[in-house]
Amino acid sequence: MFVPLGKEDVNLRDYNLLLPAISVGNVGQLAIDLIISTLNIPKVGYFYTDCLLPMVGNNPYATNQENAKELCTNAEVYALPSHKLAVLQLRSIVIKKKLKTICQALISWIKRSAFSKVILLSSCHAYQRDDTQLLGTPFRYLITPVFQKFTADVLRELGWKEMEKVSTYPGMNDNEKRLSIPGGGFTKALYED
Repeated sequence: MFVPLGKEDVNLRDYNLLLPAISVGNVGQLAIDLIISTLNIPKVGYFYTDCLLPMVGNNPYATNQENAKELCTNAEVYALPSHKLAVLQLRSIVIKKKLKTICQALISWIKRSAFSKVILLSSCHAYQRDDTQLLGTPFRYLITPVFQKFTADVLRELGWKEMEKVSTYPGMNDNEKRLSIPGGGFTKALYED
């Protein structure tokens, strides 16, 4: 559930949402930190959920004595109206057996807020790549069928590769394929939901 900082309601309709998956190497979280600090995006609220381990710490984006006293929590929302960009930073792990619940909470908030696009930054273990994935760039993307027709051509022009499906039963039946994101946290669950 989104909780705004002040008493004013925060309207994020038609914003693009960036959020990290809590995944191997914290790649998504580190990228989100870089985006927030580089663009100096102000905090507008919190994402309250009992699905993440409780956590509190110092302001990671402190630039002076005054804002150095601010605290950060496990799930915070930042917004940059000039770019129609909202960013959710997650700073702690999902509690065991709460994976489905957090995916449902995120999807509910995404729908309620009417975000234009949602971009999930994630990572996965490199050791399970197949031969085709070893060639070229290690970066892959997944795109939902709704946005396939709008952005697939642009992504291909950029030279990006779509995440390949892997054999469900390698060596026995290579016709049956599935999406595999080992170490990707809730990436696959959120994508499929």
